[in-house]
Amino acid sequence: MSNVLECRGIKKYYHDGQRELRILRGVDLEVREGEILAISGPSGVGKSTLLHIMGTLDMPTAGTVLYRDRDVFQLPRAEVNRIRNEEIGFVFQFYHLLPEFTALENVMMPALCQGARLKTCRERSERLMERVGLADRMRHKPGQLSGGEQQRVAIARALFNDPGIVLTDEPTGNLDEQTGESIMDLLFRLNAEEKVTFVIVTHDDRLAERAGRWVYLHEGKAWPRQ
Repeated sequence: MSNVLECRGIKKYYHDGQRELRILRGVDLEVREGEILAISGPSGVGKSTLLHIMGTLDMPTAGTVLYRDRDVFQLPRAEVNRIRNEEIGFVFQFYHLLPEFTALENVMMPALCQGARLKTCRERSERLMERVGLADRMRHKPGQLSGGEQQRVAIARALFNDPGIVLTDEPTGNLDEQTGESIMDLLFRLNAEEKVTFVIVTHDDRLAERAGRWVYLHEGKAWPRQ
């Protein structure tokens, strides 16, 4: 099984006045094609920081991120932007939906912003809304949707460009337990049926242990849990 993404020796340091905060101290991990990898650890350990570096939203102090064997931070900025926009999907804790647009429009928005044709975008957006169980909520705006429904819209949006990997940051962290479990069930179903590759950052070990592989961040490094 090939690696979609690989981190080698990732370090991230911040300077706070006279102090140097060493958040990540040499993280090594790989994400394999078609798997679900969970990353857990206590608050403040650097889970979101690592995910942002993996998704090229942030740069490491040191280390290498390989996307399909390409060192992304050595590529031209335009190519990094293309990879981020077209080949990596993101799902965040707080959804980040545009309130003035319908759920259907939110799903297709990334492609429309890149100049894609409305008809093509609409057809795919409708299929994805059906896939995440929201066929009857397409015309509703985010304010008319529950938290779980908004997260399903965000998942559909992340899948729109058929990315090689979807990075999720605490996807159930803003939801009650029952709704959170339904979102996790959806992610695992998409993985099983469509082979979507997921990285799931969570503070909840119960969720992490459902993944095919699980790493635990501790003292700035990633340790295998299973």
